Amino acid sequence: MKDFDRRKFLQFAGTGAMAGAFTAGTFDAQIAKALAIPANRRTGTIEDVEHIIVLMQENRPFDHHFGTLRGVRGFNDPRAVKIHLPLASGVGTTPASVFLQPAGPAYTAAGYSFPPNYGTLGGPADGAPVFPPFRVNPQSVSPGGTSLGGVAFGGTDHSWSAVHACWNQGQYDNFVIQQGPMAMTYMTRADMPLLYALADAFTVGDAYHCSIMGPTSPNRHYLMTGCVGNVNYLGVGGTDGRGAGPVTGNGLSPQNAYYVWETFPEVLQAAGVSWKVYQDLAGATFKPDFGNGSNNIFAGNYTDNPLLYYNQYATAPTSSPLFQRAATGTDIMKLIPASSAPAKDWANWAEHLFDQFRADVQDDKLPQVSWIVAPAAYSGEAYYLEDHAAWYVGQIFDILVSNPAVFAKTVFIICFDEADGSFDHMVPPTPPQSATYGQSTVNIKNEILTTSDPAGPVGLGTRVPFLAISPWSKGGYVNSQVFDHTSIIQFIEKRFGVHERNLSPWRRAVVGDLTSVFNFATPDDGPVERHNVAKYLPTVAEFSTGKVPEFQPTLDTVLIGIPAQENGIRRARPLPYKLDVDCLVYAAHATVVLEFHNIGAAAAVFQVRSGNPADAVRSYTVEAGRSLLGEWSVSGGTYDLTVYGPNGFTRYFKGSLGVDKGQLAVDVEEGYDTRRGSFIGLQVRNLSRRGATVNILDAYTGTSMNRQLAANALLQHEWSLDAFHSWYDLILTVAQDATFEQRLAGHVETGQDSFSDPAMGGLVQLKA
Repeated sequence: MKDFDRRKFLQFAGTGAMAGAFTAGTFDAQIAKALAIPANRRTGTIEDVEHIIVLMQENRPFDHHFGTLRGVRGFNDPRAVKIHLPLASGVGTTPASVFLQPAGPAYTAAGYSFPPNYGTLGGPADGAPVFPPFRVNPQSVSPGGTSLGGVAFGGTDHSWSAVHACWNQGQYDNFVIQQGPMAMTYMTRADMPLLYALADAFTVGDAYHCSIMGPTSPNRHYLMTGCVGNVNYLGVGGTDGRGAGPVTGNGLSPQNAYYVWETFPEVLQAAGVSWKVYQDLAGATFKPDFGNGSNNIFAGNYTDNPLLYYNQYATAPTSSPLFQRAATGTDIMKLIPASSAPAKDWANWAEHLFDQFRADVQDDKLPQVSWIVAPAAYSGEAYYLEDHAAWYVGQIFDILVSNPAVFAKTVFIICFDEADGSFDHMVPPTPPQSATYGQSTVNIKNEILTTSDPAGPVGLGTRVPFLAISPWSKGGYVNSQVFDHTSIIQFIEKRFGVHERNLSPWRRAVVGDLTSVFNFATPDDGPVERHNVAKYLPTVAEFSTGKVPEFQPTLDTVLIGIPAQENGIRRARPLPYKLDVDCLVYAAHATVVLEFHNIGAAAAVFQVRSGNPADAVRSYTVEAGRSLLGEWSVSGGTYDLTVYGPNGFTRYFKGSLGVDKGQLAVDVEEGYDTRRGSFIGLQVRNLSRRGATVNILDAYTGTSMNRQLAANALLQHEWSLDAFHSWYDLILTVAQDATFEQRLAGHVETGQDSFSDPAMGGLVQLKA
């Protein structure tokens, strides 16, 4: 984004996102056919899954792909975190939405910024300039255009240091300053109709994070090994046998050596579980090419098979299972047509990428576990075209559906290795690197790296797209349990009875094993969406040159404004979370204590952000059945703490320390009764020395209740949540103390399928 006229930009840029209408045109019957295939149901359990296929694509944050998708935690998130936006005066800060990333002095001086209250941004008028999410106007690319699927934009810095700088110790306010405005791009259904159609037909995960705040290879190491060598069994030889530490960058070790720690396919091999990597190979299989020794972006493996970086594979005999299953593949460069060949010859050439996979599906010889590695052009990375990635995904899907007997017993997972250093609004859960940054009831060994620059937590990293396509995940569901790449390993472990020792205790506690994504007992039928992917094939010119042109937007070609999501809700899977936080004020000691309680079935990370910019963002990991305490010193007499947890769980605590301010201690109890539906109960006791007038507003209905409470009096009340699918948002204030406010928001889990937040879906306007 270079050289522009700001006045021209303000003239041509809109203040809102373009509509995301599904206008893809011709549709075929493949998705409908898939939805009609009954699941393999021998046992009604995970044992019915006979094949697990993983396609890991490249470098896209969740908001970039699915922030406008109906029914997921995207741009309409009513509980997005607040950051400390510097004031325009340069002295002090003001709260602002995380979507309004500070532009910083350099980009402001260059004109790449907006007042935070510009148009529909809705930010504070006194805040410093910001740069929000934006979409390139398709008409600026091609007159009358509606899709960006054929546009390559280029990427951002996704190194360990750059991503940690964006994360900024959890402050999450440095994306534009570190990466530039291109970090804030997003797309809509019009740009990627196939992925949206698959999400509508099957299941999308909106709390799936990459594993490490770092680049491609380390995240792929996590997928294939459960770690980056941050394990205890390697000794002085380290990760490469020559003393190297955990891997935070791409390629071989700093000594140009192969890695030596255990990989997950070796665990499968030892257990007799069949596996394979499907890939195309160009050039040398191992160094220096690692399967990508061609200048043609439509061939090779983009060096994205991490197993080729391990000594045990590089030195394996060619007849061995390790070599045959990890280091073989197609070689379509040997079949490339002449540059003058007709389009059909080029299409046939591209389809040779799937020769081995297609044959194994047709012959019902798929291994139990397989990974598919795409060439660069089909990887989904920002340097290449989304349309080409859609063609590749569509080919895999079509091949699977072509044999209903195979699809009936297969789970096909699409995930993305990392986020390319770009913006997603959900702050990832992380372990505390010291007491300054919180606590954990779970052992966090091997999750904090001190040998890297900067030192800090390995992950979790940025949220990335995730789709589960199978007969057990039909129905257009969203699953909001916290997952990462090691969740895929845990799912394979769960199905085939193996164990990968490389997963840290913290990972096993915090991220799920994907089983909540699926309904094995009674697989559901879903809505019908049909899509034709043939039109996404590269052109003859692209094939023959092996390149695609890159589009560099200028500010007069983009649409600015907090994007709107598609209206409506989405069916949601039940989650294992049941959380509570109590706030205790100790005026005599000028402290506030938060008590974090986990009465659910899975560990959860509570993130606490303070209205005081001097306070660190803290992270509290609490196992199921455990509790933790956190204490804050209060300066200036008032406190302002906000707690964020999974699936929109939020608690806001504001007040003062004065003993004559009508202080309250609030105890929140959540529960459900299958005969009565879901409800939330609230207890409020007046601990002040005088009467208090308590008001509790239900933000979903707009109704409020007022009660006079004498000193030490107790108020008990419960609210039925059935009308809003178990979502709640209650705001408690006290007439005698303008500083006091407590707000409780989230979702009550009943153990049954539910729906996404109607407030997020535009069906309810929350009342303040």
